[in-house]
Amino acid sequence: MPAPQDGPRGTLVAVRHGETEWSKVGRHTGRTDLPLTAAGEEQATTAGHSLAGQEFGLVLVSPLGRARRTAELAGFPDYEIVPDLAEWDYGPVEGLTRQQVRDELGYAWSVLPDGVRQSLSISGTDDVPDRLRNPSPGKGELVEEVAARAARVIARVEPTLKAGENVLVVAHGHLLRILACAWLDLHPEVAERLAMGTAARSVFGYDRGVRALVHWNVPPSVVFPA
Repeated sequence: MPAPQDGPRGTLVAVRHGETEWSKVGRHTGRTDLPLTAAGEEQATTAGHSLAGQEFGLVLVSPLGRARRTAELAGFPDYEIVPDLAEWDYGPVEGLTRQQVRDELGYAWSVLPDGVRQSLSISGTDDVPDRLRNPSPGKGELVEEVAARAARVIARVEPTLKAGENVLVVAHGHLLRILACAWLDLHPEVAERLAMGTAARSVFGYDRGVRALVHWNVPPSVVFPA
């Protein structure tokens, strides 16, 4: 007798927060709690229009203000804050662009795979008001630590997905790129090759019972599910 088939499964919709002043210019924005720009608020509202009518059994959001504001403007104010969805703690490279770090180190540094625990003589956070600063600055996270957080998020949402309900996650560029790698059982360094725009969404699901990538980096103006 054939084994019973699984029932319909839900999809995981991941939305990056809208634009901030630092995302516009490529400054690494980890735990600095920057607000959305006016354009970022418009992006978040547009993302909400594209998701109108969708039902989610869970809505999980990063504790950082830019992600929470994005969820609210998108029309999902009844969310649960999940600390594991916070952006990568960039430590010494916080607030710096990739080129600034490269100029300081003297080689073609990238956050993946070179990591954030660099010895730098420059700071990218001197212009940050105290109220927006990381309350616990330190040496930053290893990529493996970020990947472990992403894996915990997946473990949290999969029972809901397997019960046939959809899940919405609103978080950050690097965190969501690494979550994609965890979903697909890829090394987290593959995240270097995954571009993700502000307020863009990606959709994860299942194909013949196996985790699959359904859509990636869809602009907020494109109506779900296309």
